Amino acid sequence: MKILLSFLFALPFLVLAQNVQITGVAPAYIGQSIEVYEYKDYLSKLERIISTSTVQSDSTFELQFNTSKIKKVIIKSGNNRGFLFVQPNGNYSIFFPEKDKFDPYRPAGNNVEVAFFDLDSTDINYKLLSFQRWVDNFVGNNFHKKGTDAKAFVESLDRFKSNVEKAYKNDTSYFFKTYVKFTIAGLDNIQHAAERNRYEKYDFYLKRNPTDYDNEAYMEYMLGFYQKLLPRLSTETNQAVYEGVLQSSPTLVMKALGGEYTLSNLRLRELVMIQSLSEEYVSGEFPETNIITILDSLGKRSLFKEHEEIAQNIQRRITLLNAGGKAPDFVLMQEGKATKTLFNYTNKHIYLHFFDPESEQIVKELPLLMELQQMYGKYVQFVSVYKEKTLSEKAQKQLQQVPWDLYSIPSSNSIWKNYAVESFPQYTLIDAVGYIVASPALGPTPNGQYQTIGETFYNLKKAWLKENERDDSEH
Repeated sequence: MKILLSFLFALPFLVLAQNVQITGVAPAYIGQSIEVYEYKDYLSKLERIISTSTVQSDSTFELQFNTSKIKKVIIKSGNNRGFLFVQPNGNYSIFFPEKDKFDPYRPAGNNVEVAFFDLDSTDINYKLLSFQRWVDNFVGNNFHKKGTDAKAFVESLDRFKSNVEKAYKNDTSYFFKTYVKFTIAGLDNIQHAAERNRYEKYDFYLKRNPTDYDNEAYMEYMLGFYQKLLPRLSTETNQAVYEGVLQSSPTLVMKALGGEYTLSNLRLRELVMIQSLSEEYVSGEFPETNIITILDSLGKRSLFKEHEEIAQNIQRRITLLNAGGKAPDFVLMQEGKATKTLFNYTNKHIYLHFFDPESEQIVKELPLLMELQQMYGKYVQFVSVYKEKTLSEKAQKQLQQVPWDLYSIPSSNSIWKNYAVESFPQYTLIDAVGYIVASPALGPTPNGQYQTIGETFYNLKKAWLKENERDDSEH
C-alpha cells in the first residue's frame, strides 16, 4: 500500500516587509566585514548583498535588513560562508565559527555551520533543523535496504511519509509544508522497485502545485526533475525546439516544448525553457547568439512577470566575464595613491587579484605571486585588490612586501559586483586591449588538474618575444 503525502496548502498571504535582526559573535573575524546575501533567484544563483557590518573588538556584530517572506540568506566573512533562514520580524542570535581545522582550505570558500542561541520552537530554522534531523535518521537507518530488501525499504518509506504527515498536519506555515513536501519528493527519487515513474511524479508533485520560486526544497526538486531535459525529448520535439532557437523565437520554442507531457503546466514550461536554454548555451549544441536573443526577449517580456528577472539573471550568469568579452571598467581609489582605471593599464596583460589579507591562503600565495611578478612583470601587470578593513599587524607587514599596485577599496565599489567576486582569492586575466582572457583565471597554486597561471604567463612571454624579434628584423 502506498502512502501519498497530501498536505492541504493555504496560499501564502501578502506580508509587508518587516525588520530582521541578526546579532552574534564571531571571535575568528574581529575587525573583518560580515555580510548577508540573498539569492536573486534559484536558477542563476546570483547573489546580492542586503546587509553588511563589522565584527567588533569584543567579537560581536549586528546585521539588520527587511523581508516580507521567509527566505534563505547567506552569511559571509573572510572566505567562509554559512546560512540560515529568516522570517519577517525575526530576531536571531548566532555564533559564526571559523572553518574546521580538519577541513582543507578551499579557494571557492569554506562552508561553516551557523549555531543558534535561544532559538524559538516556532521559528522556521527550529522546524527545518528538527525535520532535517528526522530525515537524516530515516535515511541512515533504511537506505541500505533498497538494494537488499526493496519491499522492506518501500514499507519503511511509506511509514515515514505517514508519520511526517501526521506530525505536521496542523502546521500553518506554507513555506514549511512546501519544504517538507519536496524534501519527501526527493526521497521518492531514491531508486527502488516500486518507485513512481516520471509522469506520476509530475502529476503528484509539480503539475498543480504552485511554483514556489523562493523555496529551496521546491526549486531544487523542480530543477533536478527537468535537468538536461532537451536531450531526453523525442527526436521530433527536440528538432522543433532547435528550429525555434534558429529563429530566435521564444514563442516557437514554447510551442515545441508543449509536446512534452511534463510541461503541460504553462508557467513551469516557460521557466524550464529558460533553464534548458542556459544548459544548451554551455553545452554549445545550440547557437549561442540565438539563445542570448531569446533570453533578452524574455527578460523584457515573459508570459509570467517573475520570469523576466530570472531570464535577465540567467543571461548575465552565462555571459558574465566570458573569454573574449570586454572587461568591465573599474575605478581604484585609495587615499595617498593615484586613482586608476582599467584604461591606465595598457600594452600589457592585467592579472587582477582579489584577496583577503587576513586569509591563511595569502601566506601561501604571496611568495609565489612575487616570484611570478619577478619573472613575468615585463609582460603582465599585477594588480591586487582587497576590501577596506582594519588589518592585523601581521597582515600589514605582508602587504608591505607587495611591489605592484595594491588597493584597499570599500565593499560598495562596483568592481566586486562587476567581476563577480564571491570568494577569495580570485583572479581575472585581461589582455592588453581590455578583453577578458579568463575569469576566474588560474592562480599561482595548482588546481585539481595541477595547472597554474605560470604556464599561461610563460606562453605570453614567448609570444611577446617572438613578436618583438619579428619587429626588429623588419627594421
